[in-house]
Amino acid sequence: MEFGLEESGQTPYLSGGLFMHPALVIVPTYNERDNLPPLAAKVLSLPAKVDLLVVDDNSPDGTGKIADDLATKHPEIHVLHRKTKNGLGRAYCDGFGWALEKGYESILEMDGDFSHNPDDIPAFLKAAESADLVLGSRYCNGIRVLNWPAQRLFLSMFAGVYVRVITGMPFTDPTGGYKCFRRKALQSIDLSEVRSNGYSFQIELTHKIWRQGLKVVEVPIIFTDRFQGSSKMSRSIVYEAVIMVWRLLAQNDFRRQPRVLLRD
Repeated sequence: MEFGLEESGQTPYLSGGLFMHPALVIVPTYNERDNLPPLAAKVLSLPAKVDLLVVDDNSPDGTGKIADDLATKHPEIHVLHRKTKNGLGRAYCDGFGWALEKGYESILEMDGDFSHNPDDIPAFLKAAESADLVLGSRYCNGIRVLNWPAQRLFLSMFAGVYVRVITGMPFTDPTGGYKCFRRKALQSIDLSEVRSNGYSFQIELTHKIWRQGLKVVEVPIIFTDRFQGSSKMSRSIVYEAVIMVWRLLAQNDFRRQPRVLLRD
């Protein structure tokens, strides 16, 4: 079966079962062959019933093949193969499109390197019962980051302050990548108009949902730096985020609050 996405200029294909469940975890991968099997096992062992969608960018280390093998053994695992590596944002948008097409009600995004703990997923799903978007916060009730060098921690904390000051979003961790979207929150966004791709992608999606007056809440998480593989962070990703927040503000007539009152 093929799942075409015109906006990405690619044609991902689907492997694995087609069983529909109310919650889906999307994990984008690029060279995560060592992390994917234990991560998948952990997600499937949770008391909360969730499916897993691996979005692989043609990883040269064979991550895509490993994902396919897992999908043949577990009907809860699905795989989207993208022909090239063209950014985290497009990988997630492709995954979101697939999730909406299949009818999932709660859709989570998380990293594939164990920096996000799968044990937090039930807390996200619980919070999503009364919210449209749930943000995993590394800075709610103190600093909750392990094994990061001081420079990286400072950059992350400064980025959060920078985003809050410019956009007006009140969240303690607006740049984090561990989130749970309700279906209606993603449906309220034209995914083809999402322009940011790296680090700033997380800010843009949260801002688009918050600006519409949808309910956004935070849950505390503990973030642990990856123990295998290499980070995808780069100077170009940071630069994109610095510029993008000003574009978001300009697109909204420099207004630093939601367009409408909070919706139920």
